[in-house]
Amino acid sequence: MTGIPAQSALWPAPTAARPVDATVTVPGSKSVTNRGLVLAALASEPGWLRRPLRSRDTLLMAEALRAMGVQIDTVPNNSSGSGEGARGGGDAWRVIPAGLRGPAAVDVGNAGTVMRFLPPVAALAEGPVRFDGDPRSHERPLHGVIDALRALGARIDDAGRGALPLTVHGTGSLEGGTVEIDASSSSQFVSALLLSGPRFNQGVEVRHVGGSLPSLPHIRMTVEMLRAAGAKVDAPEDGGEPDVWRVTPGALLGRDLTVEPDLSNAAPFLAAALVTGGRVTVRDWPARTTQPGDALREIFTRMGGSCELTEDGLTFTGTGRVHGITADLHEVGELTPVIAAVAALADSPSELSGIAHLRLHETDRLAALAKELGGLGCGVTETSDGLRIEPRPLHGGVFRTYEDHRLATAAAVVGLVVEGVQVENVATTAKTLPEFPEMWTGLVDPGAAGPGTSGRRG
Repeated sequence: MTGIPAQSALWPAPTAARPVDATVTVPGSKSVTNRGLVLAALASEPGWLRRPLRSRDTLLMAEALRAMGVQIDTVPNNSSGSGEGARGGGDAWRVIPAGLRGPAAVDVGNAGTVMRFLPPVAALAEGPVRFDGDPRSHERPLHGVIDALRALGARIDDAGRGALPLTVHGTGSLEGGTVEIDASSSSQFVSALLLSGPRFNQGVEVRHVGGSLPSLPHIRMTVEMLRAAGAKVDAPEDGGEPDVWRVTPGALLGRDLTVEPDLSNAAPFLAAALVTGGRVTVRDWPARTTQPGDALREIFTRMGGSCELTEDGLTFTGTGRVHGITADLHEVGELTPVIAAVAALADSPSELSGIAHLRLHETDRLAALAKELGGLGCGVTETSDGLRIEPRPLHGGVFRTYEDHRLATAAAVVGLVVEGVQVENVATTAKTLPEFPEMWTGLVDPGAAGPGTSGRRG
């Protein structure tokens, strides 16, 4: 990660002297990459992931699967096939499934997908698999997966904490069947069980019995990817029972999967066009997707911009004015930090709701946004399930990120129009977008454009 300062350093967020005008290539989706890796590891034949995201979260997933016996080879795209999958350069991953085994040690970092998707996989391994990670990972909820796996026949040692660290004692198979869980704190509890469900002896029937489920688009993504790999899945959106998903046992196919751009990581770049009155094109924006980031088109249009989707990608154009918004972000909570940053620069108040679950993410995102945006002069009040944002004149200062990548990108957005914003630990963006500092600098200064960003002149 060249050009990224050390963790303790402060990164001066670039300020835009004029409206931005750039084309951006956003790397692959973390959510698709990590789901694709799990499904490929559980398949009955080899598969490809082309244009995968290579970031801390996805590399942790790949290393964890390797530790359990899966072969994952990195191959240059130009030597791994032709056609759409090879377009755009970069690496591809060749995944060759094998008998899962322990003993193994898994470092989850602070990746929710790794800590939640892999214990069910480990239950299918022969031998113990120990999971541990960053200090914050010990505080994030994991009880939904742990309790469900025990109900389905797995043996797990977690010292009664319902969290990391823990050891899954795999026996090579899991009986499976019907299980009730409360996934109101994370939709990943549901996805974790569904992804491995085809390999359970009885498949799995997951019944959510708690409060409102957050981030439903991510569960829909899991269902679609399972079906594309040959699994039979019954889901509520198909007319089935509400909050019930069923996966039939059976073999998964090896796929040749091209990973979509990460639309949530596109959020700060679209926001840049909005807050500077400029124009940004995000290449290869899919016409149809289950990614929550697709909601940015509607949300940022309501906040004052306009967009056009073409074969080249999505072009978003700002008008120079930013409007406040009242929005329920329950299904797209990961977009909240950048939306809050834009709202702090708006001409009217905003009310963001439906996002109480963000208190359990990489950090307590609601408390962090209230503190850091408030520290720059914005009026921010936490509500029971969100934020109330009252725009005021902002000033520079240190914006702390709490090792949360989305706090760092939110700070960068504010820094475009507020001089003197210094971002603490911008290197945390390596979690999902290692090239972010270089890409962002190139957005503001086309002459210094880094990887993935090209300025337009004239």
